[in-house]
Amino acid sequence: MNLMTKLGLVAALTALPSLGMAQDGPVPGVNASTDTVFILNSLLFLVGGFLVFWMAAGFAMLEAGLVRSKNVAMQLMKNVALFSLAAIFYYLIGYNLMYPLGTWSVDGILSGVWGPGVLEAVGVTSDAADDYSYASTGSDFFFQLMFCATTASIVSGTLAERIKLWPFLIFTIVLTAIIYPLQASWKWGGGFLDEAGFLDFAGSTVVHSVGGWAALVGALILGPRIGKYKDGRTIPIPGSNLTLATLGTFILWLGWFGFNGGSQLAMGTVGDVADVSRIFANTNTAAAGGAIAALILTQILYKKPDLTMVLNGALAGLVSITAEPLTPTLGAATLIGAVGGVIVVFVVPMLDKLKIDDVVGAIPVHLVCGIWGTIAVAFTNADASFATQLYGIVVVGIFTVVTSGVVWFVLKMVMGLRVDEETEINGLDMAELGMEAYPEFSKG
Repeated sequence: MNLMTKLGLVAALTALPSLGMAQDGPVPGVNASTDTVFILNSLLFLVGGFLVFWMAAGFAMLEAGLVRSKNVAMQLMKNVALFSLAAIFYYLIGYNLMYPLGTWSVDGILSGVWGPGVLEAVGVTSDAADDYSYASTGSDFFFQLMFCATTASIVSGTLAERIKLWPFLIFTIVLTAIIYPLQASWKWGGGFLDEAGFLDFAGSTVVHSVGGWAALVGALILGPRIGKYKDGRTIPIPGSNLTLATLGTFILWLGWFGFNGGSQLAMGTVGDVADVSRIFANTNTAAAGGAIAALILTQILYKKPDLTMVLNGALAGLVSITAEPLTPTLGAATLIGAVGGVIVVFVVPMLDKLKIDDVVGAIPVHLVCGIWGTIAVAFTNADASFATQLYGIVVVGIFTVVTSGVVWFVLKMVMGLRVDEETEINGLDMAELGMEAYPEFSKG
């Protein structure tokens, strides 16, 4: 085959696609650019969503490792049940309450839509898919649900080893159906906090501090575990399995890339994808900063590094960067995370002095570091102000404390929150569930 023949064949092959398109004619109603953006945005929601779902496994493993063996099955049950309840009640009430889409009964404060979420019709796509708010309702619902369930997971660990199953699950229903979605609408649903300029990229306040406030109020009403505080001293109660706790931390660390990266809410442009990658890098280094800060500080204070503090230091760094994972440099993100690690090391013993029993350290990690991370936004984002950030923190804090306090108090009066002393001493697994996570241990 000579050169001219080869060139002719190449030209013919190159022309075939365009000839086919010309023969078939344009496809009605299809905009390749818009469809591509829609697909990529939806993909970000879905991949981010299942990464955040994996955080449910992280919370379960972390809590299973940090409670005593006689309470492990109970913690696992709570985590499976709370996620399932969140999925149902966020669908029934929470989703439309969180995203009024301009339909307010009280402008900027209370949604006028109380009812189940409705997915898009089968096979229908949006004509405005380049805007994340018009991405497939299914992908958006799935992604937002994962954040809602995370809020409930935070509460579970703090109140471990002494709370009854059903009062906790009823609180979870109220938290995921009403408390979380309502305050989230004030920021992410276009409510009054958003209009005021309050910034919270992925939820240091909207998600993490809400879970932390609810946990704190619950811990105050519930009281500490038997034997935790005696004669002015704090008695350490070691967890059953630090291997599981470490695994849980790494699972949460992985899931956080979806938590923060997915909150970019768009992946249809080069800029969006670059921003997502920047968010991943900052999220990772903040966790590392928190872990190393806790490692060094516990070595200095206690002469030996404390693994549980290091694990919570990593989580503290992740919570701290969640309010603004995009604008910091890598160095600034590391420092923001490191401050979170320092906070945990000091706040854990402070809570013990106040006799507030937090089994897994969720209050320092999610509440205190959530507050710190929200304030830190003003250091790296020129659009943020300290006053507005503090305003948002206070508004959400007061609302969550009051509403969760009312729910906890009513549950205490009606059902009782706490198991009896014998059950607590023997373990909740057998008394509440009739099974144990490690049955061979008790039969040795």
